[in-house]
Amino acid sequence: MKISVLGCGRWGSFIAWYLAHRGHHVLNWGPEEDFSYQILKTTGRNEYVALDERIRLTCDLQEAVEHGEIIVISISSQGLRGFAKRILQYDVSKKIFVLCMKGIEAETGKRLSEILVESGVSLQRIAVWVGPGHIQSFVQGVPNCMVIDSVNDALKHELVHAFRSDLIRFYYGNDLLGTEIGAAAKNVMGIAAGVLDVICPPLKGALMSRGAREVARLIKTMGGNELSAYGLAHLGDYETTLFSPYSHNRMYGELLAKGQRFDKLAEGVTTSKAMKLLGEKYKVELPITEAVYTVCYGRGDDAKRCRDELSKLFKRPECTEMYD
Repeated sequence: MKISVLGCGRWGSFIAWYLAHRGHHVLNWGPEEDFSYQILKTTGRNEYVALDERIRLTCDLQEAVEHGEIIVISISSQGLRGFAKRILQYDVSKKIFVLCMKGIEAETGKRLSEILVESGVSLQRIAVWVGPGHIQSFVQGVPNCMVIDSVNDALKHELVHAFRSDLIRFYYGNDLLGTEIGAAAKNVMGIAAGVLDVICPPLKGALMSRGAREVARLIKTMGGNELSAYGLAHLGDYETTLFSPYSHNRMYGELLAKGQRFDKLAEGVTTSKAMKLLGEKYKVELPITEAVYTVCYGRGDDAKRCRDELSKLFKRPECTEMYD
């Protein structure tokens, strides 16, 4: 099968490596000026994976779009709307799109599949691929479980059959809205976990429970299945994130609580802004999300702000554990 992976950062390059090892004809695209692309072009590898003869690297977007029967997108979630406009300059009427990214558009609260649909792609030709796992573990042969979701059942089964291996066991998702919101929200909880690693590590157990409940309420109010919050896309993924030395979001939170800065992409920052917007729109209380938003976007002493927000959470009025 011909597959184009658009994006050659750490996750995009891993997906290209993984799918090539599954026997697919893979073309990995990146913008010519991008550092990740230049490293792969110059050395044939990055800090995670090595390219081989099964993977073709290109900076020609038209070539990449025309090559793939399946187009996998792995870029920063906030850049998807503009990137989709570039892709749709070409004929994509028969292409399948797989979103391997976790985020919500910060300014609109739109899910990533919604952005593709608004750009002109049929929802029937869109799937998402999310779930636990870090590249550093995968390339060492450590297996994990992930989810492929779509409103198109036939497409889900086709993709799971094409992508499955001993390294990744795939499950069929059955709630696209919940899968996308849950996958994005886990990055917000990852930042909270990093903060707790500095301030009060034992609270990470409570975070896993209360964070999932918070996200479940949002998913339910938006029209999804609240149980999606307890599946691989959210709870399963952020349990991995909460204790992983590899998570950018957890590390962002840890350094913030220490009064330091993290200079790599942490999607949970903009996702906290998007989820705050959704909470206000749907009138859902999201105390942990709002605390993360405040520590990410507030001014002044970062470490003090983290401690202040934790204190505020403990001063909230008592309530039943499973309230709606």
